[in-house]
Amino acid sequence: MSLLAVLLQAASNFAPFAQLGAGLGAGIAAIGAGMGIGQIGKSALESIARQPESTGDIRTNMIIAAALIEGVAFFAIVVCLLIVFLIK
Repeated sequence: MSLLAVLLQAASNFAPFAQLGAGLGAGIAAIGAGMGIGQIGKSALESIARQPESTGDIRTNMIIAAALIEGVAFFAIVVCLLIVFLIK
């Protein structure tokens, strides 16, 4: 029996609360990702303004970091959606 199945069975008694928590978790994940990517963009623009000759390196690192943050946010949202649809 997988860990997810055990957790879902234990949480089945509290299905309404689990669904509420999953919805809040998805919202918090999206807000956190937006704030993180905003901070990355802000810092990258400040860095480019200070050292225009390293624009390419800064832009590359900014895009990689933003992609990693988006990946974590998508994973969190998928987990929350699984909780919403699998708990009955």
